[in-house]
Amino acid sequence: MSKIILTGDRPTGRLHVGHYVGSLSERVRLQNSGLYDEIYIMIADAQALTDNAEHPEKVRQNILQVALDYLACGIDPEKSTIFIQSMVPELTELTFYYMNLVTVARVQRNPTVKSEIQMRNFEASIPVGFFCYPISQAADITAFRATTVPVGEDQLPMLEQCKEIVHKFNTVYGETLTEPEIILPSNKACLRLPGIDGKAKMSKSLGNCIYLSDEEADVKKKVMSMFTDPNHLRVEDPGRVEGNPVFIYLDAFCKPEYFAEFLPEYQNLDELKAHYTRGGLGDVKVKKFLNKVLQAELSPIRERRKYWEQHLDDVYDILKEGSRVAETKAAQTLHDVRSAMQINYFDDNSLIK
Repeated sequence: MSKIILTGDRPTGRLHVGHYVGSLSERVRLQNSGLYDEIYIMIADAQALTDNAEHPEKVRQNILQVALDYLACGIDPEKSTIFIQSMVPELTELTFYYMNLVTVARVQRNPTVKSEIQMRNFEASIPVGFFCYPISQAADITAFRATTVPVGEDQLPMLEQCKEIVHKFNTVYGETLTEPEIILPSNKACLRLPGIDGKAKMSKSLGNCIYLSDEEADVKKKVMSMFTDPNHLRVEDPGRVEGNPVFIYLDAFCKPEYFAEFLPEYQNLDELKAHYTRGGLGDVKVKKFLNKVLQAELSPIRERRKYWEQHLDDVYDILKEGSRVAETKAAQTLHDVRSAMQINYFDDNSLIK
C-alpha cells in the first residue's frame, strides 16, 4: 500500500512559529525523507469560511500568504502537492455522505470542537458548517487515502473521529476507505507552543504570535516583551522554568551549537535552566539569547519568503496545478465511495436489469 500524507492549514492569517514547530518543520522532514509516495498539503479555505462566512475577503487575501509560508519553510512543489480545498469539490460531496454516519451527540463530545466553540463564543449560535468541521476533515483525509497525518496535539480528537468514520463506512459499505495514523512532534515543547503573553496556545485570533514572516526587529520586540515567571522580580530571585514561555520556546527551538555561538558560558540548556532556577540569572539575558536563537532559525525562512514574494505568478501556478492534481486524486476516491454505496447509477446498468 502506498504511503500518503495529508495535512494543511486554515488561511485566516500568516503562519506563526507555533505552526512551524508544531507541524511545518515535521512536514518538511517527512517530505525529504523519501519514505512517502504522495504528499498533499491543503490550504483549507472552505473550513476557514465556516467561521468567516461574512468576511470572505479575509480568507481570500491569506491564500497566497499561507502558500508563501509553506514555500519559505521548505515545502517543495516538486515533492509535495499544495492545493486549495475549495478547488476540489469532491471533498464537499464526501462530507455530505459522511454526515449520515455521525451523530450530533458524537460531534458535541469532540474536545477540539468544544474548545473552538468556546474560544469563538459560538455557544449560543453555532454555524452548522463549523459544527461539522470534524466530518469535513475526515473527508479531506480519506479523499487522498492518507495513511499519515502530521498535526499538532490539539488535532488528535479530530483524527480519532476520522478513524471512527472510516470504520463505520467500511463496516456498512465494505472495505473502501483508508484509516490514517497521526504523527505528533517528538519534542513535547512543540506540541502546543504558548503565546508570547503566556496565555493559552499561540493563536492568530488572540494576537499573541511571532509570525514566520516577521522582520528581525519585530521578532526581537516580541521576544523582549514575553511573559516569564511573574515572581522572578530581581536577578537574584529563584525562577521557575516550568510553564515559563521563554524556556518553552528554548526547549522547542534551541540547538546545542547555539550555546557555543551565542552564550558560551553555558554548555547546554540544562545548565541555563539550573542557573535560572537557583537565582542569579535575569530574564533579559535569557530573552536576548532566545532572540538570537529565533533569528538564526527564522532568517533562512524570511529570505526564501522574500524570493517567492518576487515570483507570485509562479506561486499562483503551483497552487493551480496542485489543485488539479488533488482533484484527480479525490475524484478516484469519490468514484469508489459512490460504487460502495451503490449510488453509481450511470456507471452500472444493473439498476435496470
